[in-house]
Amino acid sequence: MASLMDNLIEVLEEENTQYEKLVELSQVKKQAIIQADIACLEDVTNQEQEVSSQLRNLDIRRDAVLKDMSDVLGKDFREMTITKLIGYLEQQPKEQERLSEIRAKILTTGQQMQAWNKRNEALLKQALEMAEFDLTLFRSMRQAPETANYDKNAYNTGTLLGNSAFDTKQ
Repeated sequence: MASLMDNLIEVLEEENTQYEKLVELSQVKKQAIIQADIACLEDVTNQEQEVSSQLRNLDIRRDAVLKDMSDVLGKDFREMTITKLIGYLEQQPKEQERLSEIRAKILTTGQQMQAWNKRNEALLKQALEMAEFDLTLFRSMRQAPETANYDKNAYNTGTLLGNSAFDTKQ
């Protein structure tokens, strides 16, 4: 059981390290969004995907260790969580404390990551709104207003004013 506990704590510490990398990347992403640096944003996204892949592998390893621990403890794997495992370790306060500490670290890192994701989401929405505003402005600049010309039946002819800045006819 001790080696399983060491394996679990090792995996959880590696997971926390990867989540901390995601927090750092979120900070870089914020600057890339603010500066509209698409190349940097693309690079950060690729790095985030690599970290996510590593986190998926760690998740699989963690589940394997938890399954082994649930077999040793005689508990159902589907109901096994880190919090429940901490409760099962009442007879082993040292391991219980180590597991509680790493769980608290992961929760803190997760909260930081969530806060950065919300900030970046708001920045991205604002950037998209600004781009949409710019596009609308450019479209409206290319359109000329209609003249108030009417045909003999009193219908608007819909003639557009010319695009030139001045009239060369005199």
